Amino acid sequence: MPFLQQLYASIREQELALTNFSREEKEWFIQNQFQTQHQYYCSHYNTESFDIVYFCDEKAGRFFVDYWDHEIRVVDIALMPKFRNRGIASYLLECLFNKADTTGRKVSIHVERHNKAKQLYERLGFKQKSEADDIYLLMERAVEACP
Repeated sequence: MPFLQQLYASIREQELALTNFSREEKEWFIQNQFQTQHQYYCSHYNTESFDIVYFCDEKAGRFFVDYWDHEIRVVDIALMPKFRNRGIASYLLECLFNKADTTGRKVSIHVERHNKAKQLYERLGFKQKSEADDIYLLMERAVEACP
């Protein structure tokens, strides 16, 4: 849990830099939001597929996936800053695509409208399916026929 909270803090760092919160207020905010997110994930998704990503024996990130009958939902994919832009997320998603294609399931993910990762998802074949709300888009990758 400490690693997951540290990872969550790294994801929110830029956003919190724009606030006038004190260091203590930022720490409280991160702790509160992390706990809320974790409880939501545990109560709404299959927590058996919540994996810590390792790179060269070091904790690099998390890859939370939920498997449904006709769809695989990427609940969350996040990497620590020093592991970003190294192809790790692409590799994880491409492995998931192989599993999805062999089982005839599409892959979906929610992404914030202005998240830089949206470009990665589009490059990997995700298309916008719908707008979940003012912040999130639902993106989907269709099943590809196996050779």
